[in-house]
Amino acid sequence: MNRLALLIAAIALPAAPAQAEPLELVNNRPFVSATVNGQRITALLDSAAEMTLIDDDAAVRLGLVPTGAATAHGSGAQAMEARFAEHVAVEAIGTSVELRTGILDLGEVSARLLGRPVEMLLGRDLFDNARLRIDFAGGTIERFEGEPRGVRLPVTDHRGTPAIPAAIEGHEPVQTVLDTGNGSEVLVGRAYAERIGLLAPGRIIARSEGGGLGGSRARDIVLLSQLTVAGRTFTNVRAAIDPGATASDLNIGTSILRHFILTTDFAGHQVWLEPRS
Repeated sequence: MNRLALLIAAIALPAAPAQAEPLELVNNRPFVSATVNGQRITALLDSAAEMTLIDDDAAVRLGLVPTGAATAHGSGAQAMEARFAEHVAVEAIGTSVELRTGILDLGEVSARLLGRPVEMLLGRDLFDNARLRIDFAGGTIERFEGEPRGVRLPVTDHRGTPAIPAAIEGHEPVQTVLDTGNGSEVLVGRAYAERIGLLAPGRIIARSEGGGLGGSRARDIVLLSQLTVAGRTFTNVRAAIDPGATASDLNIGTSILRHFILTTDFAGHQVWLEPRS
């Protein structure tokens, strides 16, 4: 083959496809490998976290210098004080970003929900900078450049968190937070639950402790006869009533998302949900 033919052949070669990376579910919550300023760290992938957060002990190990302070609110009962680190280089799932990260004590939520340390909550920052394909049940995640499959849904914004349409028991679809960090029940905001009668006599079947950052809080449990997401209807779905003042109407996590292969494109305000066979 002459030099010109070699050049043409080289140009015609397709780019190497992105390689899927392991995704580990711990108590139904997804963890991925990342690096922070070149140092390896394990991160909880949390699409509903408005900012990436690093545990204060991990921040010391990583040499991050905290500055400033602000009050932070999670889904738990108490407010928290967060500090910040500037120009933090984060690499994960084939994506490199420079972030302003929060520094927070993640010890309580780690022990309560997971029984193991959580060094980092990798939040919206990653999702806003890459199209991701996530197979929760299959245990893989990758940066995805191909043509997504499944049902395309628009992504809107609910107080800094991504939301898609979903419907309960034949009611009109409502904004539903897409929360990969939610490894527990579907969450229903108390105000919305009251409007559609979920708190009527006989609907509450139990009461349990729940909540993420900010500590645990008691939640009433109901059983949804139907929950419809991306054209698929789930029956007899256990759901917790979220009493928080800023709670979304609905919040779905891995208990529902594990039944799909999820492709996210937050920059394009869209996701695809492909039912798993």
